[in-house]
Amino acid sequence: MKTSTTSTTYEVILKTAYRLFAEHGFDKASMAIIAKEIGISKPALYYHFKSKEAIIDVLFDEICKSVTFANFFSIKQYSKDNFEEKLIADGLSIIQSQTEDEHYSRIMHQYQALGYRNPKYMQKLIESLDGFTTGFHELLRHGVSIGAIKDGDTLAHAQMLTMIIDGVDNFMTYGFQYRYDKIWAKTVKAIVRGE
Repeated sequence: MKTSTTSTTYEVILKTAYRLFAEHGFDKASMAIIAKEIGISKPALYYHFKSKEAIIDVLFDEICKSVTFANFFSIKQYSKDNFEEKLIADGLSIIQSQTEDEHYSRIMHQYQALGYRNPKYMQKLIESLDGFTTGFHELLRHGVSIGAIKDGDTLAHAQMLTMIIDGVDNFMTYGFQYRYDKIWAKTVKAIVRGE
């Protein structure tokens, strides 16, 4: 989670909580620990957030906004000449962002675990993945319409791309050193080339 160089106290709280939740989990990272880490009093922390649950909620909304399909893929930028190359590059940018943020995978697993207990988190996670499936489906249909890819089962291919993006995140969390870039590129090439 990135903040500007002139971060407000509110942003510093979110950034610090993001790291502490990833490192220690939601249960162990208390409001007192967050306040101490930032160097503010607990009342000052409560001025910005009425509870730890409020921080968890706001963080989740911010994370979900930052990982939408549209933040990584712009259908308007895809042409017949660049389709395969661009789809590979845009997918790799997601993988790269997951690699660069050492806390992302761990905090997302916290939210997944929370989703099993609280349906509102599970629903938001499902909506996020559905957004990728819908986005990939539109992108692949665009590819068919401009002659960049062969007509095929674009929905199944969109679901496959979504599963790979989600799977990469999960496997990174467990520490697998797979060749994610090659897996993504091979999948895209197989879809685009109709292999």
